[in-house]
Amino acid sequence: MATVVFYEKPGCGTNARQKRTLEAAGHTVIVKNLLTEPWTAARLRGFFGDAPVSAWFNPAAPRMKSGEIDPAAVTASDALALMLSDPLPIRRPLIEAADQRCAGFESKLIASLLSSSSGAQPGPDLQGCSRPADSAPCPAPDDMRARQ
Repeated sequence: MATVVFYEKPGCGTNARQKRTLEAAGHTVIVKNLLTEPWTAARLRGFFGDAPVSAWFNPAAPRMKSGEIDPAAVTASDALALMLSDPLPIRRPLIEAADQRCAGFESKLIASLLSSSSGAQPGPDLQGCSRPADSAPCPAPDDMRARQ
């Protein structure tokens, strides 16, 4: 079994299900706060691999949903600068395991972590936002930062 460093947005129901899935597969999950982690551009960039810049963003983030940020129109350097100033748009979770990194829960790394121990595969219900569109939003990031 692997030790998995799991960067989450505290309070996110989808991230909670993802952590439970990894733990049920027998992995040790070390949880870190994505919003307060001291990121650098180079370190953050390592999680995105060869994915297109538009895939670096969390489509459920408020600034994406409102149209304030158009991920298809952002350069890699602009995306990193934006994410360093406001980490909420970062696709999550960010995962480090077995000397590999990824963003999101449908990567080859996640598939290998789940299939190696349980035969399970990550499904779409483990990647997208678990809150119905008409439900109350997650707690505001400023509220969560204050609780850290």
